[in-house]
Amino acid sequence: MVQQILQVFKTKDLRRKIFFVLALLAVFRVAAAIPVPGIDTSKLRSFFEGNQFFGLLNVFSGGALDNLSIIMLGVGPYITSLIIMQLMTMIFPKLKELYQGQGEQGRQKFNQFTRMLAIPLALLQGYGLLALLQNQGVINHLGYFDLVTNLTVVTAGTIFLMWLGELISEKKIGNGISLLIFAGIISRIPTTMRQFYLNFDPSMIPTVLLFLVIAVIVIAGVVFINDSQRNIPISYAKRVRGSRVYGGVSTYLPLKINQAGVIPIIFAISILLFPQMLGNFMQLSGATWVKELGQSLAGFFSAGGFVYGAFYFSLVVIFTYFYTAVTFDTKQIAENVQKQGGFVPGIRPGNPTMELLNKITNRITLAGALSLGLIAVLPYIVQYFTQTKTLTIGGTALLIAVSVVLDTIKQIKAQLAMHEYERF
Repeated sequence: MVQQILQVFKTKDLRRKIFFVLALLAVFRVAAAIPVPGIDTSKLRSFFEGNQFFGLLNVFSGGALDNLSIIMLGVGPYITSLIIMQLMTMIFPKLKELYQGQGEQGRQKFNQFTRMLAIPLALLQGYGLLALLQNQGVINHLGYFDLVTNLTVVTAGTIFLMWLGELISEKKIGNGISLLIFAGIISRIPTTMRQFYLNFDPSMIPTVLLFLVIAVIVIAGVVFINDSQRNIPISYAKRVRGSRVYGGVSTYLPLKINQAGVIPIIFAISILLFPQMLGNFMQLSGATWVKELGQSLAGFFSAGGFVYGAFYFSLVVIFTYFYTAVTFDTKQIAENVQKQGGFVPGIRPGNPTMELLNKITNRITLAGALSLGLIAVLPYIVQYFTQTKTLTIGGTALLIAVSVVLDTIKQIKAQLAMHEYERF
């Protein structure tokens, strides 16, 4: 590992990319420290400490919500837009053809539509959040001009983060959006450690030990799921071209157990946040029945509850299948293998190969989805038996952080391998 780290910094091009990504993450953290005007910081702090829902939303926004920064919405509107667009690919065949059948140019158009949809979503989410915080007394009453100004600022902040994320992704050192969320998660570690040190009590030792055990289990589980794969044997027929013979070799096609990575977790959280936010809005209504309905809805989907855990697990499983189906086209892979003269031993090329890949992919994705869902709700299971809420947010953050680190390490290793090939 030490040799690989040294090799990373010895490679000039790779070193520049890493420092560039670190600089963009630093810019993100600076922007997260700039608050919108008219905030009562003491009320804001007490509000977040007493509201588990907004604590989870703060993790999802990359740690930019706890001081109502200019990027307080984080990448949430963009992720919501991405979910909507990918769901639409299942409804509209032309949109699916644009995303999968027109190569890089088609994906660029698809991404452009996703960015455009994120703008009205950011305006809507920003208005709802500001209105809620006004009614809670966290921020001062905003006039029309101040409201429009703040909405413009927070929407521009979301667009700015989208741009930063794409700049990071272009360097191929990791997924830009995931790295921004990761940076927000680890930025809270010093503050958490300081609070733990100041508030330490010997009675907290069992809880700390339990958290460490859960952390080790989650890390080991995520690493195991991400590194597990099913190898499909592929044989290539011999082909004679002129005086040369090509093919005649055997290799394998690796199919990952979890091809969706951390995306299902992020998608599931974004969906689960909606009914809780809707319930909070309904509690502000003057009508008694609407207020009671909002309280019931917010309590029904409260983080850590049985219903929340069940929906969380189900959504992680569903989105794992969905994202795998969108990004992993078995028909195209079967056609590429056939064009190169390859075949699975005992299986005819073309449609039979595609059916085999579909069958195997569905089976291994089931194992990956169930494992990922179990790891996602593991902190809530522990919370149920121990009656402590210490691990609720930490488990989700840890799951995202470990998955992002693994993905980034793999991309850096791929860059190192590419530089080694260039030497030859």
